[in-house]
Amino acid sequence: MVTLIIIAITCVVSFMSFNNTRLMNDLILWPPAITRNREYHRLVTYGLIHADFGHLLFNMITLFFFGRAIEGLYTAWLGTLGFALFYILALVVSILPTYLNNRGNPNYRSLGASGAVSAVLFSYILIAPWARIVVLVVPMPAIIYAVLYVGYSIYMDRRGQGNVNHSAHLWGAAFGVAFTLLVRPEVLSHFLAQLAQPRF
Repeated sequence: MVTLIIIAITCVVSFMSFNNTRLMNDLILWPPAITRNREYHRLVTYGLIHADFGHLLFNMITLFFFGRAIEGLYTAWLGTLGFALFYILALVVSILPTYLNNRGNPNYRSLGASGAVSAVLFSYILIAPWARIVVLVVPMPAIIYAVLYVGYSIYMDRRGQGNVNHSAHLWGAAFGVAFTLLVRPEVLSHFLAQLAQPRF
């Protein structure tokens, strides 16, 4: 249920912001608003808005499939709101390096749930590394996708071109792995045991 609630809230707020510039500007990650005005809520609310319908759709479909898959685990580990805690922390941690690097840049803005969604996806990959993931109609094992995803994100982040925040993707993925292992260290031995038994 928590995954569906997050998706519902994100969709409603995103749709509202598509035609409401003021709402968009109040929620977006804009570093000067945090540095000067202490609007710390932006470290979370930027994940409730998206650039367009395609951006929203991709993130929410990914969250729908993988969030539901691991929500039960987080509920068992941390209680009813365990997955919500994980998701909110992922939003903050994935965007924090971007904010720190752009504290004095009034022209920088970032939005979208991609960092938190990456955390969810990589937490899932720890649990089921050989599960099949379909990427642009191409099926592949989750662990292969993870390697390609990280490599591509590092390459694009270093190029520094385009409007996609690849840094948030990387930090979100790292947080998803780190937080899952912090909560349940035994997941690492499970992951390594799964890796030793490839299933293509």
